[in-house]
Amino acid sequence: DGLVVNALLSEETRPRCDPVGKGLLISLRGINHDPDSEDEDMVSLRLYVDSTRMITTRQRVVRSTNDIAARLENGTGPIDSGDLVTTLAERLIVRMSQVVSDLEENVDVLEEELLENAELSLRGQLMLLRRKAILLRRYLGPQREALHRLYTDRIEWFSHDHRMQLRETVDQLTRYVEELDSVRERTAVAYEELTSRLTDQLNSRMYLLSIITGVFLPLSFITGLLGINVGGIPLASSAWGFAIVVGLLALTAIVELIFFKRQHWL
Repeated sequence: DGLVVNALLSEETRPRCDPVGKGLLISLRGINHDPDSEDEDMVSLRLYVDSTRMITTRQRVVRSTNDIAARLENGTGPIDSGDLVTTLAERLIVRMSQVVSDLEENVDVLEEELLENAELSLRGQLMLLRRKAILLRRYLGPQREALHRLYTDRIEWFSHDHRMQLRETVDQLTRYVEELDSVRERTAVAYEELTSRLTDQLNSRMYLLSIITGVFLPLSFITGLLGINVGGIPLASSAWGFAIVVGLLALTAIVELIFFKRQHWL
C-alpha cells in the first residue's frame, strides 16, 4: 500500500499504531546508545506487520532489533508476528530503564548539593536534567498511547497471551512516563529553591552594602567639607586638629550604628 510505503520511508515520525487492512503500521522510539549522541535523541523504528511478515525501516542502529535478530539466529526468538511485536516493544522499553534511573539519581544528587550549598553552577545542571526529561517525555507519552491502542484493538493474529505481555510493557512504560514527570517537577521545584536562595544571598549582600554606605555617607560629607581649599577651615592650624576630626568621625559612626540598631536595621 502506498500509505505504508510513505510511512516506512518518512524521515520524521511520532509513535503511532494504525491498522492497515489486516496488518498494522507501527512507529516506535528507542534510546539512542550511540556514544556520540545524547540519550534524549531517540531513534525511530518504523514497522509494517501482518500475520506472516514484518518489515522494519530505520536510519540509525536500534539495538533492540539486533537483540531479537541474535535470538532468532540462536533459535530462541519469537515464533510468530504477535510474539515478534510484543518482544520488540518490550526490548525497546527495557533499554530505557537505565536512562530513567540515571535521571532520578542525578536529581537526587543535585537536591542534596542544593541543601548543602546553593551555587550558581547548579542552575545549568538542573536545566539540563529538566530538558532531558521533557524530551524523553515528548516521545514516551505518545508511545504509551500507541502501545495501549495495540493492546486494546482486536487483531486476529494477536493472541490473549500477546495482549497480556503487551499490557505489562504498557504498565512499565507508564511508570517511566510518571517518573519522567516526577523528574521534571522536582527539577522545577529545585530550580525555584535555588533561585530563591541566590536571591536571598544577593539581597543580604546588597543590604550589607547599603548599611556600609549609610554609615560612611555622613563621614564622607564631613571629610569632604573639611577638605575644601578655602580659608576659615576649623582646626586647620591646630596641632590637635587631626585627632579631633578623627574622634568626631568615630563618634558620628557610633551614633549612626546605635540609631540603625534601634530601628532594627541591623
